Amino acid sequence: MRRVALSVLIGTTIEWYDFQLYGAAAALVLAPLYFPSADPLAGTLLAFSTFAIGFGARPIGGIVFGHFGDRIGRKKVLVLSLTMMGVATFLMGLLPTYAAIGVWAPILLVLLRLVQGFGVGGEWGGAVLTAVEYSSPGRRGFYGSLPQVGVPAGLVLSTAAFLGVSAMPDEQFLAWGWRIPFLISIVLVVVGLVVRIQLDETPVFAKVRDRKEARRVPLVAAVRAYPAQILLAIGSMISTGAYFYIVNTYALSYATSAKTAGRGTMLAAIMVSGVVAAVALPWFGAMSERVGRRRMILIGLAAMAVWIYPTILAVDSGNVALIVLAYVVGAVFFSVSYGPQATFIVEMFDASVRFSAASTSFQIGVLLGGALAPIIAAALVEATGTVVSVAVYVCLVSLLSLGCVLGVSRAALARGSADLEGAGT
Repeated sequence: MRRVALSVLIGTTIEWYDFQLYGAAAALVLAPLYFPSADPLAGTLLAFSTFAIGFGARPIGGIVFGHFGDRIGRKKVLVLSLTMMGVATFLMGLLPTYAAIGVWAPILLVLLRLVQGFGVGGEWGGAVLTAVEYSSPGRRGFYGSLPQVGVPAGLVLSTAAFLGVSAMPDEQFLAWGWRIPFLISIVLVVVGLVVRIQLDETPVFAKVRDRKEARRVPLVAAVRAYPAQILLAIGSMISTGAYFYIVNTYALSYATSAKTAGRGTMLAAIMVSGVVAAVALPWFGAMSERVGRRRMILIGLAAMAVWIYPTILAVDSGNVALIVLAYVVGAVFFSVSYGPQATFIVEMFDASVRFSAASTSFQIGVLLGGALAPIIAAALVEATGTVVSVAVYVCLVSLLSLGCVLGVSRAALARGSADLEGAGT
């Protein structure tokens, strides 16, 4: 289990480091370098649109990788997704700007972002299933939270990398400094691949393979067997994506463009909150065994629906202490929900379709919540003239997700997770 934990933790951290580098770059440098002909607002919206494109590719990656993950195994998919993500991120660091190659610069940027999204679409399902299908029943909440730790851990690393290069003079930062975090990704990917290649297939999938129970088209079988669970799982993820990317991507752009807080202040607050979440997620994941996963997710979603207001107001105030406090408390509330969420979704489906069903549900939910969130937020502030409208938006989608979690029955969870009982090593 130590090898399993190390594999999913290192791999997902690297994947999310790569994916979230783009979010920081979209907020800080992509508009002037790749969309220079647009006015400032249009440039920001275009940069966030390319950010959203990566989310559009995630469900496709989830479907494709999910199909092969259910057909040939979890391990092969994990190795391929990490390789794909690392290569795309490294090439972004080498990509010429609009000034050098004209319209080909944003076109190539979009293509690489699509590859990123496709790769990360397969990562989440493979990592979570590897962790949960290896663990014993009483430890599924803890091990299922480890791939979730990769999100804030990757955020911390990507933010730290951008915080380091952002200390450079603006001219050097825009000329070449922003590329450094993208280029060093290739080293991290090699480390992750070395760890993952040594891992065996999960015992749960091994039984599916040995009994020849693999489905010809797993996603179709999943939709037929679990239509309600898939829809509810999608809905349960919408607010998580919206909250996370409003706070860590849109707020960074808003604070720097509205000059309420400096680039360094916002990056530092994001990094501190990421450290808090990385520590809190496994703790709340383990706690879900005693408290109940659904109950904890409901508490977290309700807390985020309320806490988004002081968070947005703190960013608007520019007060450093209030911003850091808001982000730290928000990271705890986010962890209450997000810690047990992966295991909660995985337990809805049986092993023969689990990769396809869980990955597709998760990725579509994050697409609907996270991809459009920065664009909607920017449009809301422009239309209403107040950043409070962004908080209202996040609150409403949190209530939507809360209703979806309430709709998942205990009987459905027991049916889906039956093959996990006694499967741990």
